[in-house]
Parts: sequence; structure tokens; C-alpha cells
Amino acid sequence: MSKSTTQALTPKADLDTHLARLRSIAREAMEAAYCPYSNLAVGAALLCGNGTIYRGCNVENASFGLTVCAERNAVFCAVAAGHLDFLAIAVVTSSADISRPCGACRQVIAEFSPKNAPITIISEAVGGDYVVETISQLLPDSFSLL
Repeated sequence: MSKSTTQALTPKADLDTHLARLRSIAREAMEAAYCPYSNLAVGAALLCGNGTIYRGCNVENASFGLTVCAERNAVFCAVAAGHLDFLAIAVVTSSADISRPCGACRQVIAEFSPKNAPITIISEAVGGDYVVETISQLLPDSFSLL
């Protein structure tokens, strides 16, 4: 359910110029969500350091533990394609309220976030309200073996 989108982005450039595009791609990804149990569609757009953007959507399963969140879907697809340098991720939900990534997604995002330049997370509700935070703000003192 993820697909890569290569954009003409300048890596490490002012992230503000990329926020609107990431939010738009995350909204598109949300349309592909498979969520017959929760009815909460989630889309994600992950910006890699080279400007590539990977999309992800949540995919639910009747065995709930097998469900995959949009954020992890996007990260895993990027890693499978050889990318490990991430700048930002936008997450959009079909909820009227802003929903931030779950704990599992926060831990996965933190794994790829350098301490000196934490990954930016944009969390957006269906109505367009959003917040911009870093993974360090959402998961301070994250667990790491590296």
C-alpha cells in the first residue's frame, strides 16, 4: 500500500517549504487505507534526505496484532528501498481531532532519527488542523541500542 514519489526537493533545505507537499501526499495515501474495523483511515508521507517521499497507509487485519500503521508502512518501504536518512513525516487521519503517532510508530521513527537533527513529525486531522513537533518531543529519552 506504499509507493515512492520522487520530488524535486532540496535535501536538508528549509523544511517549511516541504510541509504542505508532505501533508498533501499523506492525505492522498490516506485514501488507500484499509480500515474496516476501526474506520480510522491514516496516511503518511516520509521525506528522505535525498528528496524521495514514501507513502504509507494503515492496513488493518481481523487479527488486530497484525495491523500495520501508516507511519511504519512508509518507514519500512523506505528502508526496503535502501533509505535510512529521514527528515520528516506527515501523518493525516480521518479523525476530526489531531492524532499523533502511536508508541510503536514513535519508537520506529526514533530509530532513524539522529539526536542532533530529530525527525520532524506533522500530525494533521481531517479538517486541516495540524501540529509540527519533533520525534524528541513526542518520545523523549527513547530506547536505543545504537
